[in-house]
Amino acid sequence: MQALLPELDGWRPRLAQLAAQAVADQGPDGAHDLNHFERVWRNAQALLAHHDQADPLVVLAACYLHDLVNVPKDDPRRSIASRLSAELASERLAALGFPADKLAAVAHAIEAHSFSAAIPATTLEARIVQDADRLDGLGAVGLARMFYIAGRMGSALAHGSDPLALDRPLDDKSYSLDHIDAKLARLPGMMQTEAGRRLAAQRLAILTDFRSAFAAEWTGIPHVAA
Repeated sequence: MQALLPELDGWRPRLAQLAAQAVADQGPDGAHDLNHFERVWRNAQALLAHHDQADPLVVLAACYLHDLVNVPKDDPRRSIASRLSAELASERLAALGFPADKLAAVAHAIEAHSFSAAIPATTLEARIVQDADRLDGLGAVGLARMFYIAGRMGSALAHGSDPLALDRPLDDKSYSLDHIDAKLARLPGMMQTEAGRRLAAQRLAILTDFRSAFAAEWTGIPHVAA
């Protein structure tokens, strides 16, 4: 990665500009803005430090362009959003003179990053991008993004009397807090890299501690078990 730093520095502002333009075109979304892309790239750099054989330019491009087409989570087109992003990214990158021999790798990393699409990540670069994006759904920032997205979708904070879903099925479309157990708690076990699994486990602990504290305040019963 060290040898490619000048190339990365040259491409990063151009990729950020593409991402920023997409955000401007699609309207404000605090969970999928330029700050999100920057965080995903920082996560990816932490993972790249353990994988010298990965192509950092492919990872960089996919991190910034993975949500080039941002479809709301409750939209019926959600499962194809990553494919649409990959197609648009390939077109925009080609117009910028991005290395042609890397376009397919970038497109695959973008397509495979999506949880909804369920496309297997078959390259190291795609596995790194997938982990980097999912890490941003965990921890303190992930918690804030979870409630932000739930608010945009009109979900309640939590079930009125059973916030931990002890006696009911999980329903994260109706109750935001349910999303921690319904999806986010599964992410550490789905990580593609060892470094990703370690970081995900650390960040999940923040969510599970919050969930327990939230339920105690919500119900008025102290020390509710998670």
